[in-house]
Amino acid sequence: MSPESYFDWTARLFDRARIFQKPEALRGIRVLDMSLIIFGPATADYLGELGAEVIRVEMPRTGDVMRIVAPEGFYWKNVSPAFFAQNHSKYHVAIDVHRPEGQELIKQLAAKSDVLVENFRAGTLERKWGIGYRQLREINPRLIYVANTGFGQWGPFIKRASYDALAQAVSGFTAVSGFPGRPPLKMGIYLGDYFGACLSALGVLAALHYRDRTGKGQFLEVGQCEALLRAMDWTWVYAGLTGKNRPQTGNRDPSACPSGIYACKDGYVAVVAGRDEAFRGLCRTMGREDLLADPRFASPADRARESHAGTLDRFIGAWVQGMTRAEVEAAARQHGFTAAAVATAKDQYDDAHLRARGSVWEMEDPVYGTMVEHGPAPKLSETPARYKWAARPLGFHNEYVLGRLLGLRPEQLKELETKGVIGKWTDRRGSKPPDDWDGEGIVG
Repeated sequence: MSPESYFDWTARLFDRARIFQKPEALRGIRVLDMSLIIFGPATADYLGELGAEVIRVEMPRTGDVMRIVAPEGFYWKNVSPAFFAQNHSKYHVAIDVHRPEGQELIKQLAAKSDVLVENFRAGTLERKWGIGYRQLREINPRLIYVANTGFGQWGPFIKRASYDALAQAVSGFTAVSGFPGRPPLKMGIYLGDYFGACLSALGVLAALHYRDRTGKGQFLEVGQCEALLRAMDWTWVYAGLTGKNRPQTGNRDPSACPSGIYACKDGYVAVVAGRDEAFRGLCRTMGREDLLADPRFASPADRARESHAGTLDRFIGAWVQGMTRAEVEAAARQHGFTAAAVATAKDQYDDAHLRARGSVWEMEDPVYGTMVEHGPAPKLSETPARYKWAARPLGFHNEYVLGRLLGLRPEQLKELETKGVIGKWTDRRGSKPPDDWDGEGIVG
């Protein structure tokens, strides 16, 4: 065994400086991304992070609505920041699929693709435009066709549209969120979209493996609400055994106590001490060794009872209110329980640990300049995930993709553009490049 320490070895194995020197796991896989908003684009984005070539198709002139869904009306360099999060390293083309010529272009692209991702209402691509799975598999039997919807491709709810807030509600996630006696809460992020996209991308990897063994593509579908239902852990087991709904518990973990979020001098801190040993350390740190002899707190099950947990919350809240987040974290490290500051976006931006690991990812993009985003989550030692460039203006890669991949000549592209079959950005926020863009960086 090497004399090198384990931590030095892992740091070298996952060295960020070597990411672009290593191969990509999905290099050679082409994904045709015909999706909208977040659920579908995030599925393709995850595959692109692992090396797949992703061709993003949008409507000419307007593009995806996420280009203009600006948080608090904020735009940066003519585009909504919300568009960047699920559109890394993609080739952006704009094709009008309402037109027969546009549908033909999609068929030609699908013939040369491994995966197609869409998240229209069930059956829309087949019924309206003749480019659904049953048509495209005749052209490309190896195609893996991914249909992400709110409620799946069959069943009573198939005609219902879905958004993340609806998915959280229907899945039961909203019902268990929030504080006892108060209205349920919707989570402030698009969890239904991103968690569903993770499961969808996982399904693609399984389908690619099956295709390697059999040569056959397949139809893969994910219902957004059902995907989020999969994240409800013990909720349904508990309901089946007790006949009761899972209760709202606010910031408290009903199965590990104490566990909560508490106000400090400079923000908030999470404290967890569910194990007996950790609880003993917490009590000693607070100067409350008397709690160790209290029968209300004798075991994890005793501490988890609602009234007992509430009492502990008050004790811990009183203890941390005069401390900083860093002081609570230091006490936890010293005495064997767990604590972590409730991080803000600025905390994460400045976090040396997250930057060292690439979980905060800074890159110099040829169109948008310096950008800082969250980085890819899975860390693979031999085929690391990566971002190669940021999202691009509408139709940015029309010539590159349609010329290189389909062999269309410049005059043919010009004719399609004149007819409105393909197009680029217009002079509107969301679709156009930054005002100071110099016209360089057309590929990637």
